[in-house]
Amino acid sequence: MVFGLRRLTPSTIRPLRVERADECAAIHASGFAHPWPAGELASLLADASTIGSAALDPATGRLRGFALSRLAADEAEILTIAVDRSLRGHGVGGDLLREHLSRALFSGARAIFLEVDAANVAALALYARFGFAKVGERKGYYRRPDGSAATAIVMRKDLA
Repeated sequence: MVFGLRRLTPSTIRPLRVERADECAAIHASGFAHPWPAGELASLLADASTIGSAALDPATGRLRGFALSRLAADEAEILTIAVDRSLRGHGVGGDLLREHLSRALFSGARAIFLEVDAANVAALALYARFGFAKVGERKGYYRRPDGSAATAIVMRKDLA
């Protein structure tokens, strides 16, 4: 018998709607030291340059996680990816990222960028699996809850 995390039924990925801003804010708050409030998320979702993807439980429609990117010309930037804390390590992030990258390409992005905390080993591994490469660092970019500075790793992936 193998012990550890089991993969969930793959998520259904759909466009993220502004009506889910409150749910997104709750998920974001569970994973980030400085979470975005529902109003800020709603504003992003209402912006035509934003791509929002929702990972949903296929049986219940419950929001498992979400991704937001912003398009500018032929590039996109992943603004945030957040997965319900209780579902991390079960493949939700991979399901979400796979479809989100396809949506960015379909929307005209030829490359996509992101910043990730250098201490976020799980996220760095996920992005590496999807072909993102480190292209820079931003020292002191993030603030931890204790006030100390954290380095952001800047990553890029060519989509086309």
